Amino acid sequence: MLKSESGAAAWFSAASIKLAHVGPFHAGGGRNAYLNSKSMQEPPSVRQLHQVLTPVQGSMLCSEVLKLFLENEDLAALPVVDDEERPYALIERYAYIEYFSRLYSNELFGKKRLDQLGEEVEFINMQPIVVDAATSIDDVAAIIIDAGMRHMVSGFVVTLNDRYLGVGNGHDLLNHITQRKQAELYYLAHYDQLTQIPNRMLMNDRLQMACRECDRNNTLVAVMFIDVDRFKQINDTMGHRFGDFLLQAVAERLGNCIRGNDTVARLGGDEFAVLLQNLELASDANITAQRIVESFAAPFNILDREVFITVSLGLSVYPTDEKNSDNLLAKADAAMYEAKVSGRNAYRIYRPGLSMHSTDNLSLEAELRHAIERKELVLHYQPQVSVTTGAIVGVEALVRWQHPRRGLLLPSAFIGIAENSGMIVDIGKWVLQEACQQQSAWHTSHKLPLRMAVNISAVQFRREDFIDTVRATIVETGVDPGCIELELTENVAMHHADEVLHTLRELKGIGVKLAIDDFGTGFSNLSYLQRFPFDRLKIDQSFVRGIDTLPANRAIVHAIVSLARSLSLEVVAEGVETAAEFTQINACDEVQGYFHARPMPSADLQARFLAAYEGAHGRGVDSLQIC
Repeated sequence: MLKSESGAAAWFSAASIKLAHVGPFHAGGGRNAYLNSKSMQEPPSVRQLHQVLTPVQGSMLCSEVLKLFLENEDLAALPVVDDEERPYALIERYAYIEYFSRLYSNELFGKKRLDQLGEEVEFINMQPIVVDAATSIDDVAAIIIDAGMRHMVSGFVVTLNDRYLGVGNGHDLLNHITQRKQAELYYLAHYDQLTQIPNRMLMNDRLQMACRECDRNNTLVAVMFIDVDRFKQINDTMGHRFGDFLLQAVAERLGNCIRGNDTVARLGGDEFAVLLQNLELASDANITAQRIVESFAAPFNILDREVFITVSLGLSVYPTDEKNSDNLLAKADAAMYEAKVSGRNAYRIYRPGLSMHSTDNLSLEAELRHAIERKELVLHYQPQVSVTTGAIVGVEALVRWQHPRRGLLLPSAFIGIAENSGMIVDIGKWVLQEACQQQSAWHTSHKLPLRMAVNISAVQFRREDFIDTVRATIVETGVDPGCIELELTENVAMHHADEVLHTLRELKGIGVKLAIDDFGTGFSNLSYLQRFPFDRLKIDQSFVRGIDTLPANRAIVHAIVSLARSLSLEVVAEGVETAAEFTQINACDEVQGYFHARPMPSADLQARFLAAYEGAHGRGVDSLQIC
């Protein structure tokens, strides 16, 4: 706080002046002094800046004060305190020396004591700026500006518990503020403000330096490109505040997986990078990549909610994969994309021939806008098989893009673009229409009441006309609504639960079935499972993959199955690729994955499966579970 004191109290009795620095700001500390400091948000106090000067009292002669100023060129002012050590005046150097340089001034006043001069003399400031030691430097600067810039020269007095502590001068104040602001500007330019870790610019700087050092020491540098799987769903369902806290936790967990001299950076959104330097073997980077992927098996506790997420990671090595450091991160990005396509929750090493897809996104978006009208989108169907009978009980409709130049594109190549551009609504509506038409056609021609599962995006589900769209599609296609199953990710159910419950009940009123897709990757909240009218639960493939060798995955799958049984929900295991995995999920009702069949066009599905059943049972449905 600002204080101003004046009065006729006794002046000081000090025979000498001692100048000493207590906790001054060192210019050498400069920029780095603030980078990891709380002072980035809260400016330091003047206690870090003040100088301790032994004050003077009124009994001192004016000639003795003049001598002190002349002997100490750095002495800008002398504080004046009363008998109780309370400051109330400041003798300003230049005004004092100028006054006593006048003709006869020293002869007239030199032998007088300071307390004999009165309060009107021009060289004694009887209302100095007095601030508490806890006052921030920025506040002191504002006080000086308001009081007059002359105080930048004479300075200000610092107190502690209303007693004199020391003085500060404008030069040190300006120097401190300037260097701190420079440090803050550097921090803003090189560090991510949400996670407080390096950003893309600093990551690139460190990568270039690491590559140069690698060339000198004949070592290796590895770069990892990391993307949080399904993060957009979390942001859409739980809100940006929840997503921000999750990103901070992700940054912290990544930092715990690397060495002290390595770097974790946030590139933007849900994308991170890791720089590993001074590696002897490329396999060392593989070990770290596996450690990062496995570390995400543990849940995050965000705002009192437990959430499970996974990451997809791409890895490239300098100079093995790329001798230009500028392209190293792009190749790691391409490898990360390969991990996404392979089912997420994994890492992939860059290999020649991987598509550098990120540069194609803009052109791909423009082409996607015409894909529906040009009839380039197609549906493939993956069978869902009963564990006990081996019969096909349903299929899942999966969209593909038959691109005229790039060939058949999987959803991972364009769904993200569709979501970001808003095209996901039109694509979702087309998928629902096409799937219902196909199910109706199968039923008409083969009398096969197969369940048709259709994925519904969060954006599509929240549209006001979604219920009307579903109802109109069923009427238009003539499909039995009991044979249509709408799959929603569990994150959709966590946002505006009452509204979600109302929508789900309306869908059940239409007659469609409801399933939770990718269960285990979101919030796995028991309360919404009890409230919401779901029929089926689909275990995410990240828990199925490697279940025969990973005890943790087995435990998670068994826990999910037990939970579903207690709620009378059927369970589908996704991503079953091997016989060993199949034997570990026999507690589930149904399985889906490459072990039985890859997604295929309707004609292939009919030729390989439906016609076989039809021929074996005389157009009957004994070996097919009805909807």
